[in-house]
Amino acid sequence: MKNTSQLRELTLRGIIIGALITVVFTASNVYLGLKVGLTFSSAIPAAVISMAVLRLFSNSNILENNMVQTQASAAGTLSSVIFILPGLLMIGYWNSFPFWQTLLICSAGGMLGVVFSIPLRHAMVVKSNLPYPEGVAAAEILKAGCSEHVEDGDRSSNDAVQKDDVTADKDSGFRDILFGGFIAAAVSFATNGLRILADGASYWFTQGRAIFQLPIGFSLALLSAGYLIGIAAGIAILIGTLIAWGVAIPIISSGMDVPEGSSIGSFAMGLWKDNVRFIGAGTLAIAAIWTLLTLVKPIIEGMKTSLRALNKNNTGDVIPRTELDLSPKIVLLISAVMFLVLIGTFYSFVADSGLPLTTAWGLVLGSVIFAFAIGFLVAAACGYMAGLVGSSASPISGIGIIAITVISLLLLVMGEMNGMLETEKGTNFATALAIFTTSAVLAIATISNDNLQDLKTGYLVKATPWRQQVALLIGCIVGAAVISPVLELLYNAYGFTGATPRPDMDPSQVLAAPQATLMTTIAKGIFSHKLEWTMINIGLAVGVVVIIIDALLAKKGSKLRIPALAVGMGIYLPPAITAPLIIGSVLSWIITSQVKKRAKAQNEDFKTLFKPVERKGALIASGLIVGESLVGVSLAVLIVISISNGGSDAPLALTSWLGPIFGGSGIVEQLLGLTVFVVVCVLFTRRVLGVLKSK
Repeated sequence: MKNTSQLRELTLRGIIIGALITVVFTASNVYLGLKVGLTFSSAIPAAVISMAVLRLFSNSNILENNMVQTQASAAGTLSSVIFILPGLLMIGYWNSFPFWQTLLICSAGGMLGVVFSIPLRHAMVVKSNLPYPEGVAAAEILKAGCSEHVEDGDRSSNDAVQKDDVTADKDSGFRDILFGGFIAAAVSFATNGLRILADGASYWFTQGRAIFQLPIGFSLALLSAGYLIGIAAGIAILIGTLIAWGVAIPIISSGMDVPEGSSIGSFAMGLWKDNVRFIGAGTLAIAAIWTLLTLVKPIIEGMKTSLRALNKNNTGDVIPRTELDLSPKIVLLISAVMFLVLIGTFYSFVADSGLPLTTAWGLVLGSVIFAFAIGFLVAAACGYMAGLVGSSASPISGIGIIAITVISLLLLVMGEMNGMLETEKGTNFATALAIFTTSAVLAIATISNDNLQDLKTGYLVKATPWRQQVALLIGCIVGAAVISPVLELLYNAYGFTGATPRPDMDPSQVLAAPQATLMTTIAKGIFSHKLEWTMINIGLAVGVVVIIIDALLAKKGSKLRIPALAVGMGIYLPPAITAPLIIGSVLSWIITSQVKKRAKAQNEDFKTLFKPVERKGALIASGLIVGESLVGVSLAVLIVISISNGGSDAPLALTSWLGPIFGGSGIVEQLLGLTVFVVVCVLFTRRVLGVLKSK
């Protein structure tokens, strides 16, 4: 039996293990984010992997494991900056990802996200009743996998970690991750490597001239993401999908003829890309603004509480280990250093523009100051939203849309004043600078979105906050170092929508990068005065209606909620992506319903019965996401090697060898893909519900 104050926390071996896990989850999140526009919280799988590895050492403990998952989850979250960075290639300003500029913009923004959220810890973690779903879940897994007692004396005996209370062990959790990982890896390899399974199917039909689509995607990573976001978000995404493809596209297409030589599918997708997507952008923007407005009061109150706590720290009173943050002096020092780093990074970015020196420095200072000011507000908002709905469901995309719009409008005013926008080169540079500045803001947002979640985990397992904050800072540096090489690899292997390194690339394999595409289009539209404001305004109206409906449901105490952010996602994500998300959320509802049925039939407590089911489902889902993503990154390596040696971009494809079997129509691959997808859904449900058989 050990007092937690006697346990080692931030160790060299923990930092090394955390760095290795960081590389895996950062690569996975970068691939998933570019492919489908979503990332996943890596806190839970990182905690399980950490426990499985550190158990090989006799003196490992719960606090050391917590530090590993803190470091790894921070870096995995930082990968969300890929929601904007590829835009620099889409506009032709970059033709690759410069390592040092990418590293510095990501690491500096991430470290600012850490220090900006430190003053909020006391108010939003210690004194708050926010649920912090991922943070609490990670703490439960750490407690279940470690046997140390929590005995600092400031928590009730009910919060102690007793050996008899362990409901799942680290070996079982690790096996669940491996189970999901191996299945997803095999399916992804057959789909994207061997090309014998289709990744989706669509049935197009017309009613008059109106075009409709019945889509389905077979991505196991998306299925898992849908499972993790739950049925409420799934229903909201379905509503958004129906608005886009059941209302908007049929109305727009009914007044137009399909051009000769174009299929109804490609024509409808063009209408969605050029018009309907902006409805989704408007919905996301108003939803994010509404969320920020609802947070103004709690954020101000939280800041006051935190400042009072900092003043108490400066009185010289003895402060418990579990309440020690990085000192205000260190926070200010890191902030100042990061300010200088951003100044240098932005100047290196602006230096090639050919602008006069005074204009260049004015843009540098303006961009950095804006990133700092907006970044601090975003840190508070994202930290609160993560505590409310979880890191995975927090509206980072909406924050990015607001940021790119505001920054572009400010640069538009500045550019028209100094004549920068009089040439096409100047307009392109202004667009690039808006994207680069938004990258810094998003880096701050993503880490603050994760930081308080990790600090909640630490609070529950009685970790030392300042050591966690150091682990987060390390995670930012390691993660930022990985992002550029992975982006470069994926770009050369698959290409992005609107940016491909070779003209003969397979269009079916191009990574959509949906957020980067959307934000880049918004920035270009603002500077060219050709933004689809009509569609954006329609989206704003849709968002207002959804917000009102959701507020009325909340007022009536309804369990059904319709988050406007999820509706916006349903509109602006392609239907092949939203379909498996919706199916995954339905699986979540089915599993929850089965547990409720069991609890009612045997007069058991639902929450107690559901906890191990929820944990198992989250671990298998995480494994499915990681497995598919890592195969995507691994295949990218093979493709780059093949192309560099004069080979094809599908070096492992079997379809050319099995032509008589597959026939070239794609129907066989679609049927096989659908069959495998259904089988995995059944296996997933049976394995998760299998926990109930042991009870």
